[in-house]
Amino acid sequence: MSAMGKVSIVGAGPGDPELITVRALARIRTAEVLVYDRLVNPELVAEAPPSAERVFSGKARGFAALEQHEIEALLIARALAGKHVVRLKGGDPYVFGRGGEEVASLVAAGIQVEVVPGVSSALAAPASAGIPVTHRKLSSSLTIVTGHEDPTKPEAAVDWDWLAASHGTLVILMGLSQLSGIRDRLIAGGRSPETPAAAIANGTRPDQRVVSATLSELPEMVAAAQLAAPALIVVGDVVRYRELLAPSALNGMPVMAVQGEDSRVEPEPAVFARVGSLSPYLVSERPREPDNPARWRDGGRPRRRPYRGHPIMRHQEPLGWSQAGIHGGSNG
Repeated sequence: MSAMGKVSIVGAGPGDPELITVRALARIRTAEVLVYDRLVNPELVAEAPPSAERVFSGKARGFAALEQHEIEALLIARALAGKHVVRLKGGDPYVFGRGGEEVASLVAAGIQVEVVPGVSSALAAPASAGIPVTHRKLSSSLTIVTGHEDPTKPEAAVDWDWLAASHGTLVILMGLSQLSGIRDRLIAGGRSPETPAAAIANGTRPDQRVVSATLSELPEMVAAAQLAAPALIVVGDVVRYRELLAPSALNGMPVMAVQGEDSRVEPEPAVFARVGSLSPYLVSERPREPDNPARWRDGGRPRRRPYRGHPIMRHQEPLGWSQAGIHGGSNG
């Protein structure tokens, strides 16, 4: 009888494979079974060993490769067979990713499980669009909600009236198809129709697109731009900073307004440029072990020697972009 395996519930980040964590990438590279979702970048799936079993478990509106109970049963079965199973989920496993349900099932079955946090699109997508979700002068709170609740719930858990009355930033995930209703609920609850808002599709990816407008106009602007999921919505005064910060957003470049067109809608092809074809960590060479993390004292406080990574990371080329980079990025 084989020894008991283990399961790693891993966050794959918001879409750009360069935004995965070092620990998450290490888990993928040691996986014997990789169970991955629809929004996981294929470049990360390719990082699993060639011998690893790959199981697609993606879901979309009206479609599921595997039902949730089937996913949980698969994780348990492979772990009981002695395998190291990596459950790779877009964003962070605990941010509307059903990671809590899967961990609970594994614990109930006596399976060893760990959770590797990931960068959530709720934070990364606004950042890549030049929108800070908090700002000392504009927003001291951030609320992340789902725009698509479980239809089997006896009553809605999102209090839109409370959200409308708040003055902080609101990030709505999976709400594109419900945008008109969400707009109406927020305005009816007291949010100003003139509140700045934005919809971000395919955040952090080469085909990222952003539509910005007032809250009252956003649904019509999104429809006119034919924005499609995956997308999120940001509502709040922080959206005003987009014009200032968009040029310095993650590896991006400024949007140039074209005469006769609405400059609030980013055109295709996307203006989100990749630094290179792959991150230095997404190559066949594995990072070497960091230098001995010796500790020393400075002013009576224990300090840890900074981690310096491996040579490729230390000599990474400066960030930049070109027209070739804009049109040549892969569509993750």
